[in-house]
Amino acid sequence: MAAISLAMRTKWQPREDGPGAHGALAALADRQHGVVSIRQLEGPLGYSHPAISRAAGAGRLHRLYTGVYAVGYRNLSPHGQCLAAVLACGPDALLSHYSAAWLWSLTRHTQPVPIHVTSPVQRRKRQPLRLHRARNLTAEDRALENGIPVTSVPRTLLDMAALVKPDWLGRMLERAEELELLELGPVESVIARNRGHRGSSRLRRAIVNYRPPAFTRSDAEKLLLGMLADAGLPRPATGWNECGHELDFYWPDFRFAVELDFFETHGTREAFERDPLRDEDLALAGIETRRVTGRRLEREPAQVVERLGLLLERAEARSTAARQRRASTP
Repeated sequence: MAAISLAMRTKWQPREDGPGAHGALAALADRQHGVVSIRQLEGPLGYSHPAISRAAGAGRLHRLYTGVYAVGYRNLSPHGQCLAAVLACGPDALLSHYSAAWLWSLTRHTQPVPIHVTSPVQRRKRQPLRLHRARNLTAEDRALENGIPVTSVPRTLLDMAALVKPDWLGRMLERAEELELLELGPVESVIARNRGHRGSSRLRRAIVNYRPPAFTRSDAEKLLLGMLADAGLPRPATGWNECGHELDFYWPDFRFAVELDFFETHGTREAFERDPLRDEDLALAGIETRRVTGRRLEREPAQVVERLGLLLERAEARSTAARQRRASTP
């Protein structure tokens, strides 16, 4: 009976390079953008070295890197190229830097090449890959996007901060916010964990505008009123209603208004559409409007007041000229 049982098991067990194995290989390749590693072939799929050689000879496998194969064809998608590069650099490797920014859609690049990969251990050069070493990678630095191991968005921003100009980094932060991928807490955490990283101070400066303001709207109103008085400028009316709109600060004699903008109250899509219409209504009524963000008032209050003084002088001159024209008209 033991011999019969063994024969039955042998009869129904698929060969390692037989139809059953082919189906499992195809299913795995489909999930992995057309690529597999030798670890997966020898592990879950049960291929032996002779079976891998036979599959390569039959054109079912195409070697891309040592230990990494394309299944069926070499013409991989960009995602397949990225995953192949990561698999070639070991089990703890991550897509990183420019390539990670591409995968997260933080840049407008249409291709992720040259492909950047980060690993916690030193790897020998693999052309045309760009290899990086990071010993202190944590679980928070790792993510899986579209089936590809990749540095998390905060870690990607940190790495890119060391490589790109401030305006480019700013656009990446804006893009991350648009995609709802930007969380200030994890970004500040990755900076704190990597104080010696070249990008840490640059990223810290870049996220200043994303931190909550130090004071509230009412605090800002009181601060600006006090600074206007200290500068000897005319006191504005507050809460004045004009053209159906309540104005934060208004000088009726000069037809000049200042609006305080806080992202927390004006950062919605509805407000984005409404604010320009509000300004147009005031402009059609002959009222010049200037907007001052709470963040800017916090960062450079003296410059805000200085410029408002210059704008008020211009508005006063324009208002005086208009009154003189009306007085001289028969």
